[in-house]
Amino acid sequence: MNEVVVVDLGMGNLRSVARALERAGGRVTVSSDPDVVGAAPRLVVPGQGHFADCARAMDGAMGETCRAHIASGRPYLGLCLGMQILFDESEEAPGARGLGVFAGRVVRFADDTILADGTRRKIPHMGWNAVEGARFEDDWFYFVHSFHCVPNDPSIVIGVSEYGERVCAAVARDNVMACQFHPEKSSAAGARVLERFLAGAS
Repeated sequence: MNEVVVVDLGMGNLRSVARALERAGGRVTVSSDPDVVGAAPRLVVPGQGHFADCARAMDGAMGETCRAHIASGRPYLGLCLGMQILFDESEEAPGARGLGVFAGRVVRFADDTILADGTRRKIPHMGWNAVEGARFEDDWFYFVHSFHCVPNDPSIVIGVSEYGERVCAAVARDNVMACQFHPEKSSAAGARVLERFLAGAS
């Protein structure tokens, strides 16, 4: 059985993530209990909101549990803020610490960038964008974000999107995968990402 726990950090679109995982074949539990999270065969950390709130929720037992889950080799999928929290820090919340699973930082889109069509880039970025990468085949995914991850190690980047600049859209290493886009809002392309995760492929 494809059992998966969706971590409830008190923020984000937990219901839509859980429903999308169920449609992809998962048996889903949503929990804020570190003991339940710690026993999960697969873990999904979604999130919408502020990096400081996510860092605060991960400061203590929940953060240690998520790190232990990753260290054990069990699959982890981070969505949006659940991707950003894997990094060391974010410009959104100076002084707040991420989980430090990946070295790097989260930076804000610059306000003065002009897009290829001559218009000024809107922030937050909201809408559909193609993601380049062998695992995505230029599929289109739905994004909602003002910040993006800049890994120190470019080899972990498995997906890139264009929004006035080339932006890291997905990362993976070993049992960890994370994406800036929302697969639960991304129709068939998003469903394929969740199905691969449940099947044990990143």
